[in-house]
Amino acid sequence: MIAVSVSKPIHILLVDDNPNNLKVLSEAIQGCGWKALMATDGESAIEQTEYARPDLILLDVMMAGIDGFETCRRLKTNPITQNIPVIFMTALADSTDKVTGLEIGAVDYITKPFQQEEVIARLKLHLKISHLTRTLEERVQNRTAELTQSLEQLQQTQLQMIQSEKMSTLGQMVAGIGHEINNPVGFIGGNISYIEEYVNNLLRLVSLQQQKLAQLDPEIQELVEEIDLEYLAEDLPKLLSSMRQGITRLKDISLSLRTFTRTDISSQVEFQIHQGIDSTLMLLKHRLKGNGDRPKIQVVTQYGELPAISCYPGQLNQVFMNIIANAIDAFDELDQNHSNQEITAYPNTITITTSVDSQQQTVTICIQDNGPGMLAEVQARIFEQSFTTKAVGKGTGLGLAISHQIIVEKHNGKVNCLSIPGEGTKFIITLPI
Repeated sequence: MIAVSVSKPIHILLVDDNPNNLKVLSEAIQGCGWKALMATDGESAIEQTEYARPDLILLDVMMAGIDGFETCRRLKTNPITQNIPVIFMTALADSTDKVTGLEIGAVDYITKPFQQEEVIARLKLHLKISHLTRTLEERVQNRTAELTQSLEQLQQTQLQMIQSEKMSTLGQMVAGIGHEINNPVGFIGGNISYIEEYVNNLLRLVSLQQQKLAQLDPEIQELVEEIDLEYLAEDLPKLLSSMRQGITRLKDISLSLRTFTRTDISSQVEFQIHQGIDSTLMLLKHRLKGNGDRPKIQVVTQYGELPAISCYPGQLNQVFMNIIANAIDAFDELDQNHSNQEITAYPNTITITTSVDSQQQTVTICIQDNGPGMLAEVQARIFEQSFTTKAVGKGTGLGLAISHQIIVEKHNGKVNCLSIPGEGTKFIITLPI
């Protein structure tokens, strides 16, 4: 018996149009404990090979109908049978015929008239080689699968580390900025009401003096004209009102920064999605404004009645930031290649829509732009780590990969991208409530 461990009996297909040859070979094969299958022509051999899947084929070269060469050629072009070893049996002594057979996929030749001992020895050798080959291929496939899984896990771990580091760094920076802003803002905001009161009192005093003093001193009259007292009294309250608006704006920015990061949250909490979107838009407001290369980007928000959802707010805000910032980048690139007239005719717009599915217990956030869109091959890879279409130094290829990880792995949600070249791109985020 062949020293090969197999879980099923070994089957050998004998293909020969000579019944005597089939009888002799069958007896020799069965004497080794193997199972013999038989065919008398090439067509039936091909058919039997497809459903029986023998471990090896002994194939006669000279047969009626299609010969052994053509039979072997068809077996080797069929994905189902191409890996089954074929040994030719032939009375041909021409080396050219042997080379032809080996070139089309045969593993060996047995010359007629054959010796049973030689046939059995060659069968054992090639069965062992076939078994070792399959075992090696299986090990390679298993190892490749293990390495692929390890690589994916490594990439996911890298993304998590990068995301954590980015959020940690951003949180520290925001905390510092917030501290620096809050102190002077608090001081100015707490005193501006007194300044307004003092200024109004002074202006009342000046007005009352002008009413009571019929004739002003020439020097005072000259100073009144120099400083344009009438305009000053009218404009000063407006300046103080503008200052109050500026302080309110600074407070809103500080609040948006704190809302955006939320790095102090280590577990999921109830959060209103609209607050996160609004804080993101506040931080991107300077990029949404027009510049010398393109006009202002319009943002349209169509908010549904969303409940608060359980999530990691800082991480979701990072997703919103990545997607909206990418849309702005796309507009910047698009408008460089269009005239002002074309840009004015089709204003840049980002539309953000939210809705709730009460039956599925999910919320949906749709962020859509009317930018340049993406080709299908680009769209298929946008969530891959390190894939980017931006110029060197302008993109790392991590933003959307991290976003995908945050939505899918951290929140058990879904994120899909739909894009049509020339019409725009839509990101659809679905999150469980």
